[in-house]
Amino acid sequence: YFCYFTRNNHFLSLAILVFARLVTGAAEGMVGGSPINWAILKIGQEHTAKAISYNGVASYGALAIGAPLGVILNQYFGLGFIGLFSIVCAIIGYFLARNKENILTAVSKVPQPFISVLKTVAPFGICLALAGLGFGGISNFITLYYDFYSWSNAALCLSVFSLLFIAGRLFFNSSINTLGGLKVGIICMIVETIGLLILFSAPNSFIALIGAGITGIGFSLVFPAMGVEAVALVSDNSKGAALAAYGLFIDISLGITGPLIGGVISLFGMSNLFGFCSLFVFIGLLYSYYLQTKKNRSEFNNSER
Repeated sequence: YFCYFTRNNHFLSLAILVFARLVTGAAEGMVGGSPINWAILKIGQEHTAKAISYNGVASYGALAIGAPLGVILNQYFGLGFIGLFSIVCAIIGYFLARNKENILTAVSKVPQPFISVLKTVAPFGICLALAGLGFGGISNFITLYYDFYSWSNAALCLSVFSLLFIAGRLFFNSSINTLGGLKVGIICMIVETIGLLILFSAPNSFIALIGAGITGIGFSLVFPAMGVEAVALVSDNSKGAALAAYGLFIDISLGITGPLIGGVISLFGMSNLFGFCSLFVFIGLLYSYYLQTKKNRSEFNNSER
């Protein structure tokens, strides 16, 4: 918001923008994990998948609305108003959260050190991070991709991705408890890879919309599916730390997407953007399959005993 008033001083605007992103990034890191942990404590461990899924519905619902809304607000009121509007939304969120019941975990034993929790959830976090490159590619570069091909309505592409992401979580969320987190994650990454390949080969903006939608459905359940597997490996009083550690991987993924894919674009051209993204999601798919095979082998050995 303050960048609007300092826009004539480029250095000061950049400094404020960097500082603001650091502060909001730290805040969003807590906002992302804390509501999920609160919901799990509220409704019970058996509903972990639902708690994670509906939190994502809220987050990506905001993304789906925010993309076209930001365009409209900028068109009629200017960029500064978007900042002011965001501040108002954050204040409303604060008062909504403030009125919620404060729920604490009943500590039965000493919680695991955070580093230990991080190592435990890391395999599933790596799968999430690799799958997140598809989402990061769309959210960060879809406007440039559309501009490269002289297509219009890039914001619509992001909205289609987000809406079908939400639909995937609403309609297929129960599959996590039915099939298991790893199996659902594998299926999702297959679908996401297909969606990204459609985007990569799209001859026009309509096919690109279809690719973005399929990618959204594919990515929709990766976070809760892998999250259920990760959280199940730690004690009840360490689940909050597990969610925080697990969430770090999607933050890292989105954080490196910009420079990583930017470098790919510089070396190989904009046309190869989503081909690169699909490759990394496919690597995540292979790693997920390895984890599933390892889990099956472990369960078989335990049953033999």
